Amino acid sequence: MTDTIINVNDIGDSRDQRARVENPTPATEQRPMRRPPWIKVRAPSGETYEMVRGLMRGKTLHTVCEEAHCPNIGECWGHGTATFLMMGDTCTRSCGFCDIKTGRPNPLDWQEPIRVAEAVRAMNLRHVVITSVNRDERPDGGAPIFAMVIRRIRKVQPGCSVEVLIPDFKGKPEALKIVMDAQPEILNHNVETVPRLFRKVQPQDHYEWAMATLGNAKQMDPLVLTKSGIMVGLGETFDEVVEVIRDLAALKVDILTVGQYLQPSKQHLPIERYYEPQEFDDFHRIALDLGFKWAECGPLVRSSYRAEQQVRELSKLNYIHARSVA
Repeated sequence: MTDTIINVNDIGDSRDQRARVENPTPATEQRPMRRPPWIKVRAPSGETYEMVRGLMRGKTLHTVCEEAHCPNIGECWGHGTATFLMMGDTCTRSCGFCDIKTGRPNPLDWQEPIRVAEAVRAMNLRHVVITSVNRDERPDGGAPIFAMVIRRIRKVQPGCSVEVLIPDFKGKPEALKIVMDAQPEILNHNVETVPRLFRKVQPQDHYEWAMATLGNAKQMDPLVLTKSGIMVGLGETFDEVVEVIRDLAALKVDILTVGQYLQPSKQHLPIERYYEPQEFDDFHRIALDLGFKWAECGPLVRSSYRAEQQVRELSKLNYIHARSVA
């Protein structure tokens, strides 16, 4: 592997270029598809669930679990885990699959990393996932907030591994470096969909930016584990998904998640089809054959689903490296 930082203009092939010129397809109102029997969601409840909910309210924190209406909130919160959503609850991008609201966000809250770290300590977490909305109004995309929360968690909850699910920062290496200098154990950026559907699914994003983010992270910190996720059911083909998995493998991405897209509301992109369990098994097999260290593939899999269990197993294989507190 070379030490060269990836230029976003050097990435892509004919698939990417075709995706740039396709017109975005608005969500059309149609009768929702009946969910197959393998899509079953546990209703959120229980003492631990209420504890997590109360903690988030008490510290004025957001979670992607709530804001994105994750189907696994009952399971995860019931086990005392959550994915913290930083930099507010308003995103500067308008992805057709996402239920986080779009608009002009409030100024950054520079005390938020302290409150998140305090919540991590109160929950006695051994692994934490931190994500954020996009903050395209800032040249750095809010990258300093990620660096601050990583360092703060290390100080108040020693031994807790940190996974950050970051925006693409428009492919800017200088913004990414701010995060990488804080040395997260896992650097995640979801590619989400296939190149052909980028303009339809996430019109302000580019496949090149996603690939540059993941490739540059490895160049900046060879010890970091990189991770990415794909949603299926938005109109892509099975073979197109496999091509994206191959592209990620070529960048030495370590962890892959593949899950079924579920339409949050009638205003969001419709579900084109439900993938069957055997197809998710096939994605899992293909990913491991291509060299991924871990693949989580299933109908209800989301980016941070069972993240703590992943880290526990990867630690046994000595893939998680000790990081500095600085």
